[in-house]
Amino acid sequence: MGFLWALIVGGLIGWIASLIIGKDVPGGIIGNIIAGFIGSMIGQAIFGSMGPEIGGFAVIPAILGAVILIFIVSLILRAVRK
Repeated sequence: MGFLWALIVGGLIGWIASLIIGKDVPGGIIGNIIAGFIGSMIGQAIFGSMGPEIGGFAVIPAILGAVILIFIVSLILRAVRK
């Protein structure tokens, strides 16, 4: 049950980050989950474990890390398309 909860929270984090930055994550729901997991790792490496923790994710650093990840991925995808 903990793994399912982590998938749901990771997906929500990726979705919130895509709303903040205004760009969709490639891959839909799976992309949101991946962005949430990787963004959580990036955010906790940069900002630490501040704020509330839900499903094993420190929410604030995870969202900030996911925003950074989505921004970088969108820049790379834009450069590849040109």
